[in-house]
Amino acid sequence: MSEVVGVFHVSLGVLVALVVALLFFYWYIRDITQKRHTVLRNFPVIGHLRFFFEHLGEYFRQYFFLGDREEMPFNRATRAWVYRLAKNEGGILGFGSTYDLNQSGALIFVNASFPVLESEHQATPPVIIGEGWCEQPFAARSLINVSGMSYGAISKPAVQALSRGAAQAGCYMDTGEGGLSPYHLEGGCDVIYQIGTAKYGVRDAAGKLDPDKLRQMAAHEKVRAFEIKLSQGAKPGKGGVLPAAKVTEEIAQIRGIPFGQDSLSPNRHAETGNMDELLDMVVRVRTITGKPVGVKTAIGGWQFMHELVEAVNRRGLECAPDFLTIDGGEGGSGAAPQALADHMSLSINEALPRVVDALIESGLRERIKVIASGKLLTPAKVAWALACGADLINTARGYMFSLGCIQALRCHQNSCPTGITTHDPRLQRGLVVEDKAERVAAYTRNMNKEVEMIAHACGLKHARQLRREHVRIVQPNGQSAALNVLYPYPAVR
Repeated sequence: MSEVVGVFHVSLGVLVALVVALLFFYWYIRDITQKRHTVLRNFPVIGHLRFFFEHLGEYFRQYFFLGDREEMPFNRATRAWVYRLAKNEGGILGFGSTYDLNQSGALIFVNASFPVLESEHQATPPVIIGEGWCEQPFAARSLINVSGMSYGAISKPAVQALSRGAAQAGCYMDTGEGGLSPYHLEGGCDVIYQIGTAKYGVRDAAGKLDPDKLRQMAAHEKVRAFEIKLSQGAKPGKGGVLPAAKVTEEIAQIRGIPFGQDSLSPNRHAETGNMDELLDMVVRVRTITGKPVGVKTAIGGWQFMHELVEAVNRRGLECAPDFLTIDGGEGGSGAAPQALADHMSLSINEALPRVVDALIESGLRERIKVIASGKLLTPAKVAWALACGADLINTARGYMFSLGCIQALRCHQNSCPTGITTHDPRLQRGLVVEDKAERVAAYTRNMNKEVEMIAHACGLKHARQLRREHVRIVQPNGQSAALNVLYPYPAVR
């Protein structure tokens, strides 16, 4: 009997070896005859190691080889800071900071010789948007808020966690251009409805703005304002892209588009070919909804602001948008062409102060509120934006990190390992809504708290008192310059 078993094992081993040999032979013939990859044609079979290590390279660099301050788009130190804030572990470190105060662009806040006492601290006042210009103005309470992330680009449990966490912390949530889902509303947070170029959720059969659907959206009490999206920093000049794999039946119904097909937004609103037509659209949406209406855009130069302030002053303050959301060229997106993401539109570092200056010069600063967006996910960057003149700050990737994002860079592949940007139920299972909602709330509260801490160290009673003279920027020569010297406050014309 043992001899039979031995013969069987030998035969099985020979069979396995033969199969493996045939597979390698097939692999060899396929590689040496294909015409697409030079490496595989010259080095069949073993040439695959090159592609294997190339694939693993970005993960090895992320975890083993790059320093804490080296990685892009967000380094390990920044991600760890957000994780700690979201876990209520505080932004505390020991021994010393790894932040290089001599690097060009480093932020330095001007500490006061006699900072305000804790008894003198004041609560940060809310920003009232649309007061006196629409029937239902909106009071935004939090300094930092959830930027536009469409249901579709991110998953159902991600939207649920953001909605619940935002409600707990008192910040608002922007829907992104994908329309309003039940999951945006279920947490009870304030919502800004973004009208993208495809007008998802408020479009008619021809893709035009449907007044009746717009009224239905405005009828939701928690939908506090509307935002007309012209472009975002990651892909100015191109509409949103949602791959067919992420267009589920539910998402297709919410957006009003065919199921299982790529969802491609136009690169601009067809009815807004100039500034007057854009202001006409602002007035129309505000008249239909009775709620504040703003415009989101990236800035490529000064023409947009020059045309905007000229048109508003010519037509009257009632035609002005109630707020401007300015996205920097470093802004993120679920899917964007690299040519646009790398090279199109100004960084928020330059765009934000210039936009504020244009509003000051034209006398429109009080009429139009400014929301800043674009890699503003740490207390220092938020404090900088407030000092530049922003009223509110939006972040998307900051909240993604609070949900557990590990920067796997797979947002566009429907294979996000943390369940945030995928519709694969197996991967979504890892995102526990109740736990992540607590982290979203904690991140918001701690961000507000630490921005206030910076303001207090500058001798201010609350963060809205931050001004350009409270910030210094390190220049290429290693010396710092005051922000109000780099961007002097303009005089009102």
